[in-house]
Amino acid sequence: MTGRLSVVGTGIGAARLTDEARAAIEAAEDVLYLIPDAISVHAVLGLNPRARSLEHCYVEGEHRREAYARMVETILAPVRAGRSVCAAFYGHPGVFVLPSHDAVKQARLEGFEATMLPGISAEDCLFADLGVDPAEAGCQSYEATRFLERRPTIEPRAALVLWQIGVVGSANHSADFHAPRLRELVDRLRELYPDEHEVVVYEASSYVGIPPLIRPTPLADLAAAVTPASTLYVPPVERP
Repeated sequence: MTGRLSVVGTGIGAARLTDEARAAIEAAEDVLYLIPDAISVHAVLGLNPRARSLEHCYVEGEHRREAYARMVETILAPVRAGRSVCAAFYGHPGVFVLPSHDAVKQARLEGFEATMLPGISAEDCLFADLGVDPAEAGCQSYEATRFLERRPTIEPRAALVLWQIGVVGSANHSADFHAPRLRELVDRLRELYPDEHEVVVYEASSYVGIPPLIRPTPLADLAAAVTPASTLYVPPVERP
């Protein structure tokens, strides 16, 4: 039997797991998952009791890319053994999930069938929870550390979404809240927007009945409002 790989997203919370992803998890001989909330883990195990976590790939203090490389090898090992494998990642598997892309690319390079199915990402939840239409003024989206390092040209009249501001500047895995370049991020944004410009620190809810974190704050006070899982939404300075 020829091995094959399906990579799926479990959405933000078990209630947002798609029927397509459920079917892929149920049908797989091996399921490997990286999911932070217990209810979603329970849902995956309910669909396939053989599912195993990839959390062991992380090592405290080690660069996250080392963990991602181990995840890829862990996912591909049963594929190479001729088994049907499903890798399930939190949210959308193609949005800020490096090992999912690497696993699909490597599987295809080795001649195996590999597919990725979409899921509901934090950005999808952000647009719904904040009542934002990204088509209205346009929307720019960057990972926070790369935003600092590459200093892209920003259009202040369009919205800006910055991902992973709660770990900005940190390349190593840590269980503690650690954003060593957060102040630098705020200073960079203050070059582009006025201090009083109101931004939103956002964190999607993984649980039915529990509201998301929506924390409006003046840009100058941003650092005090950030949580480890924060996404930042910067509204346009003015509507076009």
